Amino acid sequence: MAQVLVKKRDNYAIITLNRPEAMNALSRELRGEFVAAFKNCSADEAVRVIILTGNGKAFCAGFDLKELGSEHSFNAVEESNNELARVMDVFDGPIIGAINGHCITGGFEMALACDIIIASENARFADTHARVGILPGWGLSQKLPRLIGLSRAKEISFTGAPVFAQQALEWGMVNHVVPADELLNRAISMAESICTSVPKILTQYKTLINDGYSMPLKDALIREEQQAIESARQTGAQMIEARRQDVLERGRSEKNQ
Repeated sequence: MAQVLVKKRDNYAIITLNRPEAMNALSRELRGEFVAAFKNCSADEAVRVIILTGNGKAFCAGFDLKELGSEHSFNAVEESNNELARVMDVFDGPIIGAINGHCITGGFEMALACDIIIASENARFADTHARVGILPGWGLSQKLPRLIGLSRAKEISFTGAPVFAQQALEWGMVNHVVPADELLNRAISMAESICTSVPKILTQYKTLINDGYSMPLKDALIREEQQAIESARQTGAQMIEARRQDVLERGRSEKNQ
């Protein structure tokens, strides 16, 4: 049975972790299939958005600790973890995390690598790195404080205590919390909305936000202005007018629905 499922639709793909009996823990096999799935989507120009979710009661419980305890070389696991991070970073479109349940340690890092997070009411987040006795290597220690504040991030990471969906929403860790049976449809609706954007601008916009976020504000504003000028030079008046008409038409269509 495939441990990672890939379903491609018009301009987006749904990648599903499919090891529900083990809470989608990151076994060696699942890690390999996950990397292959993301590489496949990155190479497919038709895939502009990815939805990442899990089957069963968990999104992802992190690394398979039973397997990890029997590894002959921890370096192999460490390298595969870095590869998981790289293939998500390489995908140049938005990644929507549809967090359906338990999202723990490595799974938590995977969620934080998404651009937008929609959580089921059943979702719960936990960082158990300190309890297991390892340090995060996929950005959790840096991304989480920037997302929810230093003190809250330390509480989560030092205690290992779970953060439930509503608390995650209030702290700004997730964008939305929805009923479990509406999660995937909500993610799909968002993906379809994103796909109405101009493809080249969408990928440039993601890069602009991500790069600018790591810069001092003054430098980021200069970079934005430079990118805007370059973009305007490549876009003619007729093209802008055509896109404006598309936006108006979509607005009228949505209003009548």
